[in-house]
Amino acid sequence: MEAGYDAKYPDAREGETKIGMKKKMRSWRKIAAAGVLVLMLGLLTSCSGDGTKVVFTTGFGKNEVFRIGSASCTVPELMVYLTTTQNQYESVYGAEVWNVSLNGVTLEENVKETVLAKIAQIKTMYLLAEEKQVALESAEEEKISQAAEEYFASLSDREKELMGVDEATVRKLYTEYALANKVYVDIIQDVNPEISDDEARTIVVQHILLRTSTVDGAGNRADYNTDLKQAVYEKACEIRELAVSGEQDFVELASKYSEDSTITYSFGKGEMDAAFEEAAFRLETGEISQVIETNAGYHIIMCISTFDREQTDLNKLEIVEERRREVFGEEYDAFVETLVRQLNTKLWEEIRLIHDEEVDTTNFFEVYSKYFPE
Repeated sequence: MEAGYDAKYPDAREGETKIGMKKKMRSWRKIAAAGVLVLMLGLLTSCSGDGTKVVFTTGFGKNEVFRIGSASCTVPELMVYLTTTQNQYESVYGAEVWNVSLNGVTLEENVKETVLAKIAQIKTMYLLAEEKQVALESAEEEKISQAAEEYFASLSDREKELMGVDEATVRKLYTEYALANKVYVDIIQDVNPEISDDEARTIVVQHILLRTSTVDGAGNRADYNTDLKQAVYEKACEIRELAVSGEQDFVELASKYSEDSTITYSFGKGEMDAAFEEAAFRLETGEISQVIETNAGYHIIMCISTFDREQTDLNKLEIVEERRREVFGEEYDAFVETLVRQLNTKLWEEIRLIHDEEVDTTNFFEVYSKYFPE
């Protein structure tokens, strides 16, 4: 349920630079996590009649982290998700990754919030499945029992002790996860919109970028003054004349002058800065645009292909999936509003990552996928 970020688009993307995109990717997917946290705060708070948010911290069981409607999350359940995520990070970046902080937020805090949001979403979808009378078949229940047995057997005694988990807890987690996936499929199964080639059309272009701003080491942007910007524009016009005249190959010109490290891009409608996209989609194969201005600077665009069949077909699939997510999201959001949400803030603040060399489990979702392949 994690949204990835495809950084294939050029600096023409509005308000972004490729350097900025990569920094965001490296910053623990913080943009996505922040969005998830907003969702989580909405899930685990309730509102009084005057719109004031109220967080409930009384009446909880000993190990109860939160409640959503009739669903509850205990510390052992949370620790399975949290420890799995922790060890996945450590397998890539090493244990020292937890020493890093960003803008005053530690990675541990960030991961905790993301995991909390993920479990809350799964619990909510599990309740939605109950509401819609979506249930598991006997064969699916058998697979869940097998998956729970396999995952639990893979844990060391130390892992079981520190996470506080037993096989019944694992079986419950897998059951809720399976029902969350099943209700999603149930809601979107009839959403099969016809997507035209034009709507999904993907084109391929090459471009030359001359920037009209600088970015310092801290990411602060400074735009060129009027005179310097005019000089850059005149230079762009000169380069375009060389390209149009055929005196030099476009790629050679891009290699020599462009301030974007990538020359060739493939994209569909709605993915680029409006001015860049409008100019690019008007071009015929082999045609070169006028000098186009975007937030990044001045571009000269040459169309390589007005229709990329393979990418267009892939884009159709992406558009269909986006429509399905929208349909599901509408029903999900309406359902969430009917639920009472309660967070045990005191217990939540006490939860910490497990730092123990004997605790290295990472296969919770891998085991599930073995029995429930996509």
